[in-house]
Amino acid sequence: MMDVVVIGAGPAGLMAALRAADLGARTALVTRAEFGGMAANDGPVPVRTLAHAARLMREALQLEQYGIRVGEPVLDYARLLSRVRDVVRDVRAHSSLRSQIDSLGVTVREHAGVVRFVDEHTVESESGMRVQAEKVIICTGGVSRRLPIPGFELTHTHSDAWGLKSVPPSMLVVGAGATGVQVASIFNAFGARIQLFQAGPRILPSEDEDVSAAVAIAFRASGIEVHENFGAIQSFEKTPNGVRMNFSKDGARATAEAALAVVAVGWVADTAGLDLGKAGVVADQRGFVKVDEYQRTSKSHVFAAGDVTGRLMLVPQAMQEGVVAGTNAVLGQQATVGDPTTPIGSFTDPEYAQAGLTEARAREAHDVLTVAVHFDSTTRTIIDGRTFGFCKLIVDREKRTILGCHVVGERAVEITQMAAIAIAAGMRVDELAGVPLSFPTYTGMLARAAASAARQLNLEVHWQASCHF
Repeated sequence: MMDVVVIGAGPAGLMAALRAADLGARTALVTRAEFGGMAANDGPVPVRTLAHAARLMREALQLEQYGIRVGEPVLDYARLLSRVRDVVRDVRAHSSLRSQIDSLGVTVREHAGVVRFVDEHTVESESGMRVQAEKVIICTGGVSRRLPIPGFELTHTHSDAWGLKSVPPSMLVVGAGATGVQVASIFNAFGARIQLFQAGPRILPSEDEDVSAAVAIAFRASGIEVHENFGAIQSFEKTPNGVRMNFSKDGARATAEAALAVVAVGWVADTAGLDLGKAGVVADQRGFVKVDEYQRTSKSHVFAAGDVTGRLMLVPQAMQEGVVAGTNAVLGQQATVGDPTTPIGSFTDPEYAQAGLTEARAREAHDVLTVAVHFDSTTRTIIDGRTFGFCKLIVDREKRTILGCHVVGERAVEITQMAAIAIAAGMRVDELAGVPLSFPTYTGMLARAAASAARQLNLEVHWQASCHF
């Protein structure tokens, strides 16, 4: 019998197995498919590779502005997909986690198929492998949510979109959260005509309202048809050239057609085949496994981490939860995730990102000051010809600390990484403004925003040079 068996080899599962083995537990790691899970094989790694190709397409169109004459870029989508496969393979091959896990003697079983509980301490895979363990950690991740409407089988998920053999001439993207806007942005850059539908009043509903508005403006300017508050879907049906979506709002019926429809309306736990009942593990109506602050499920010897818990479904959060689950599975109730400052962003055009609270959330409990530096007023963005966007800070007037940072525009994801560090460290805005950052850089606008806030709060900033550009 093993001490710990971890089900799933995504970010949460890898960290859980690594931590448990590092603490001396005899550990097995069982995964249905590839090492690395969705993040490496179907999520951030392939998506970021496609987004990079989209960026290169945009930058190629900018070359003539800088006196560089070349022909108009032409996308070879088959070659791009080959590059995506190469990147995914290289990421797996060079993963430091794999070498660490192997060095600690973790028993790794890839391509095991669906894994299910046989009893409270035993799991069995489709391939016939059976593992018994004192402790079990569930890290099976999530899958795209399906809608119970006629014709839904004619639609595709984001995973299908990444695996297309060619770029479709047109695409319906239903759902304008993080996944939907990435699909829309990438394929818009590749030349598809995109119609983006959001049932709620604004795209990116979990982002700051200013971010949602700015991204919607940019999307429309780039040719994407953005339909917010569009109503309710009645059905999908096949057409000679693709698919038709029938929907209605306030009694009025409407349709939209395209060669392909991608639906990204949420994420549910990938627990359908686990037979959780045989282990006595409780899940909610969407299949998400209920856990406490120690990542324990309803059974004290079974833990869960990552997307399967339905919490903040991001790679860094999954890794943190995996470490906590692995620690507590071996040592008992010692570690918790707490309330970390997790930066969130997306590689769309334009990029958007956040760290900390939105303005609306901040105003619920704080007296706040907001300041924004616009991209058309900073040196580096003017040099690069990337002048759309802003960097917005939300500051606690009393404590002078940063509650949130929201960025739309080039390198937004990178800018918020530094903001997250400042928030986690509890830095005052005058302290952040006093850091002499390199010039000219995108991150420099963060110090400029902090300096603006410090001045409005009558705080002295001892280093001003980078704040004047």
